[in-house]
Amino acid sequence: MKSLFIDCPTGLSGDMLLAGLFDLGVPIEIIESQLSLIGIGQPYSLRLKETHSNGIRGLRVDVDVLEEDPPHRLWRDIKDLIGNSKLDINVRNNSLKVFELLAEAESNVHGQDINEVHFHELGAVDTLVDVIGVCSAIDYLKVSQIVCAQPPAGHGMVETSHGFLPVPAPAVLQMAKMHNIRLGFGRNTPKGELTTPTGLALMICLADFFELPCSLDLITIGIGLGHRELDRPNFLRMCLLEGLAVKDLRQCNSEMKWQKLFSQEAWIDDSTPEDIAYFAEQLRGAGAIEVIANPIQMKKGRQGFSITALVYPDKVDLLRLKWFELGPTLGLREKSIGRWVLPRRIGICKTSLGEVKVKQVRRPGGNLTIKVEHDELVKLSLASGRSIEAIRSEVLCSESIFEFDEEWN
Repeated sequence: MKSLFIDCPTGLSGDMLLAGLFDLGVPIEIIESQLSLIGIGQPYSLRLKETHSNGIRGLRVDVDVLEEDPPHRLWRDIKDLIGNSKLDINVRNNSLKVFELLAEAESNVHGQDINEVHFHELGAVDTLVDVIGVCSAIDYLKVSQIVCAQPPAGHGMVETSHGFLPVPAPAVLQMAKMHNIRLGFGRNTPKGELTTPTGLALMICLADFFELPCSLDLITIGIGLGHRELDRPNFLRMCLLEGLAVKDLRQCNSEMKWQKLFSQEAWIDDSTPEDIAYFAEQLRGAGAIEVIANPIQMKKGRQGFSITALVYPDKVDLLRLKWFELGPTLGLREKSIGRWVLPRRIGICKTSLGEVKVKQVRRPGGNLTIKVEHDELVKLSLASGRSIEAIRSEVLCSESIFEFDEEWN
């Protein structure tokens, strides 16, 4: 089991991340093979150069755009370009998520509909190369956990297609606010734009934690150099580690585990409550962890339902298809989230009425609790004529015998 720690003392940008991954040992062919699948030909040249920044050795990546007049793509153009490509599924989903994070931030900053957001610099070929390249390299490494240090905010002004803007750039601040990311800010940080929207979006999508690891059991190190001249070395460090980087900080006492999930949501105003209940069961049957429906009031006073499904990452594509195949919605909101879960295992309890399936949970401090599966209680209640509460009390009494064959998960 391996993890990746990204140390970014002077900045977080797409090209620095890509350079660090190359220096870590990711073959350039891995990135070029994926980039060839997005269907834009090769209007760029990718150059790696081993050089120095104020005495620190590392790799610097240059993406030379060969298009004379590169297009300013909309979010929907990017979505179609990547979504219809033959990229590997993890690379495609992560790349789409990165651009969606950028589009959401730009939409909030400019007060536009997300589908009308112009990416300007972000839609250029070099940004496509950075995003798809980093996502491809991370997929190649197959690490179990990614930890990123606190990104530095920087200060001053930056020139953009909208003119000069204050640093941190509005899109960076918006993403930090929307995803509860703490940016480093202080007098000792260099002047200028340090964390770019692309760099931050990549880490929000790919990193499991924004914090420092409890220890560094190093396997190898990659150094990615930035292009700007600072008053200090401008570099980012990729540290490939043995084991989980934050296990002792987050899991040592309660053994809580972090699970990556996706939330899929739609608002529906043209279905009956019975239709909604049936649709929710179909989504659960297709693999959703849970589906909830809340009543809402929509435009023109129409009563509707907000339906949200929690989905494991490997079920995202299937569930997305089921929303449109089985439900009336014409659109679907989707975002990456996560949850903390306690160790649990399934077993049986032998009672005078028969065997009952139970779930045992290990709580913080080592306390063990038992939960009886409700369907099992109903089955025994119907068979015996006794109340559900009476059966539950018998199962949970101190003399009950439990058998657990499954391992903790």
